[in-house]
Amino acid sequence: MRIMRAEQFGLKREVEYGSPEQNEVVRTIVEAVRTEGDAALLKYTEQHDRVKLDAASLRVTQQEIEAAYAKVDAAFLTAIREAAVNIRAFHEKQMRVSWMDLQPDGTLLGQILRPLKRVGVYVPGGKAAYPSSVLMNVIPAQVAGVPEIVMVTPPATGGKEGIDPYILVAAAESGVKEMYRVGGAQAIAALAFGTATIAPVDKICGPGNIYVALAKRAVFGAVDIDSIAGPSEIVVLADDTADASYVAADLLSQAEHDEMSSAILITPSTKLAEAVAAEVERQLATLPREAIARSSVDNYGAALLVDSLKDGIDVVNQLAPEHLEVLTADPMSLLGLIQNAGAIFLGPYSSEPVGDYFAGPNHIIPTNGTARFSSPVNVDDFLKKSSLIYYSKEALMANGDKIITLARHEGLEGHARAIEIRLEKERGIQ
Repeated sequence: MRIMRAEQFGLKREVEYGSPEQNEVVRTIVEAVRTEGDAALLKYTEQHDRVKLDAASLRVTQQEIEAAYAKVDAAFLTAIREAAVNIRAFHEKQMRVSWMDLQPDGTLLGQILRPLKRVGVYVPGGKAAYPSSVLMNVIPAQVAGVPEIVMVTPPATGGKEGIDPYILVAAAESGVKEMYRVGGAQAIAALAFGTATIAPVDKICGPGNIYVALAKRAVFGAVDIDSIAGPSEIVVLADDTADASYVAADLLSQAEHDEMSSAILITPSTKLAEAVAAEVERQLATLPREAIARSSVDNYGAALLVDSLKDGIDVVNQLAPEHLEVLTADPMSLLGLIQNAGAIFLGPYSSEPVGDYFAGPNHIIPTNGTARFSSPVNVDDFLKKSSLIYYSKEALMANGDKIITLARHEGLEGHARAIEIRLEKERGIQ
C-alpha cells in the first residue's frame, strides 16, 4: 500500500461512461429487446450467458425455490432472517405520511404519497453472488407499499447448477413472488419496456457490471432507476488509537469486491500508516480473493498523511466516500464536521460489514463522489408524491390579480385569462 501526503493523491476518480464499443453493444441490445421482446431476450441470454432458454423457462418456478431451501445451510437461513428483521425495522422509521393543511380562507394544500406500482430488482452474478443486496433492494420497496416486486438475475449465478440457491432463498424470504433467470443489458431492457413474459416496471434498482450500468442509463426516462453504481469505496479516518489490524481488515473488506474498488486510510500518524501498510500485506497473503484485492490496493488504495484530523476530514469531504469509518479516540466529536459520506461507521466495533449485512441501514450507497448530493437507497425511493391544491373562492379573489401579473410577465396570456375569466364572473364584469 502506498503511503503519501494527501495533497499528492488524486482525489477525483473518472466517472465510468463506458467505451464507445460498450455503449454501442448496449444500445443494440436495448433496442432489440424493446422491439423484439422475448426473442431478443432469449438470443442475448444464449449469446452472453451461454444458457439456452425458451420463454416458458424464463420464470423461476416454486419448485426451484423449494429446492433452493434444501441447498442452503441452517446458519445462513437464521442469519438472513434476523438481518431482514433489522433492515425492515430501520426502514420503517423512514416512512412518511400524506398530509393536508387547511388554511383559514378555506384553501386546502397538501401532499399525497403513494407507492410505485411495480419495481424491478437486478441481482448480479459475476465475481460473486450477493443475497444481502436482495434484502437491501426489496425490503425498502415493501415498506413503501410497492405491491409488485420482480427480481431478475443471470441464469448461471450458481455456475452450472443455475441460479445461486442463496439468492433464491433471500428473495423468497424477502417476499418476492416473481423471479426471472435473465441478466445483463437484456434484463434491464425487458424490465423497462416489457416483453410477452416480463411486464414492464416503474423503477429498476440494483447494481451490476458496466453493461448493466449503461443499460440503466439508456432506459432512464422510460423508467426510473436508483443510480449508476460505481466500484465500491471505503475511507478509514484514524489516529494513533486505532488498531492497525482492524484498519487493514476493513480496507481489504472493500478491496476484495473488485479490482477497481478503492480502499484509503487517512491519518495524521506516520506510525499508523506504516503499520497498516504492513498489515495489509500480511492479511493479503491469506485472503482467498487476493488477486482482486491486491489489484485494488495497488491501483486505487493508499495511506494518506495529513497534519491533523481536521485536515483529514477536509479530505474526506472532498472524496465523499461510499463508506467512511472513523477510528479515533473520540469519533462522535468529529461527526458534525463530516459533510459528505454515504454511510458513517463510528468506533472500532462498527466495522463496515456490520452495515453491509446486519445492522439495518441500507448498504446500497452512492459511489464515485456522488454522496455529495445523493443518499443510500431508502423508502422514499419507492414513493411518488402528488401535490394537492384545493383553492377556495375567497383565496382566488384575494390573489387572482397577482397570479395574472405573474402569468403576463412570462408572456402566457392563456394562463392569465384562465384566472381573469373567473375574477370577472365573480365580480359581475361582463
